[in-house]
Amino acid sequence: MSKDTEKGLLEKLTQAVIDGNLEEAEKLTGEAIEEGFDPVEVIDSGLAKGIRIVGDKFGTMELFLPDLMMAAEAMNSGLRIVKPVILRKGISRKSLGKVVLGTVAGDIHDLGKSIVGAFLTVTGFEVLDAGVDVPVKKFIELVKEMKPDILGLSALLTSTLPQQREVIEALKKAGLRDKVRVMIGGAPVTQSWADEIGADAYAADVKEAVEIAGKLVKEANVKC
Repeated sequence: MSKDTEKGLLEKLTQAVIDGNLEEAEKLTGEAIEEGFDPVEVIDSGLAKGIRIVGDKFGTMELFLPDLMMAAEAMNSGLRIVKPVILRKGISRKSLGKVVLGTVAGDIHDLGKSIVGAFLTVTGFEVLDAGVDVPVKKFIELVKEMKPDILGLSALLTSTLPQQREVIEALKKAGLRDKVRVMIGGAPVTQSWADEIGADAYAADVKEAVEIAGKLVKEANVKC
């Protein structure tokens, strides 16, 4: 296959993500894999490129939350096809770091966390999504088991904000607080709350979450 043909298919894949077209993104990803494309290139120059464009336009208010949601779903439809290929072939994709994400106990809101997880994944982070209504004990177990660089705690309800503090306190009791950077987010979360509970960072939106995650990992590496 010529470089022009390969570029054309990946450009169509990028556009499918931008359009939020799940079926098209899935079909084009499958075609790329069948044609022998490098799976990492399919992610980086196809799926990830599309979600980055949507993220930038969301940040400048050219696109809105429904557009971002559909783009993330389209990207994930492609990732579901290409990830098994990467694992099967034993291809290594450079990892920027490992992140565990979860919505705290008592809160079942999933949207913001899932979008952040999708963006972190295509950026190059290894992401484990613990889901919603995650108890403090489960977060501690995951930090022990996965040894992530970052623990992301989402809370969309004011009543569940104290759970973010509880997780941080539990990390201290377990002797794990200095082993992981804690980033918090959610509609009622503020920088002052992050400062009060001793979180390492607060992210107001998806773009900021990705930028801060990169900075946290770099800072951790410098201190090592």
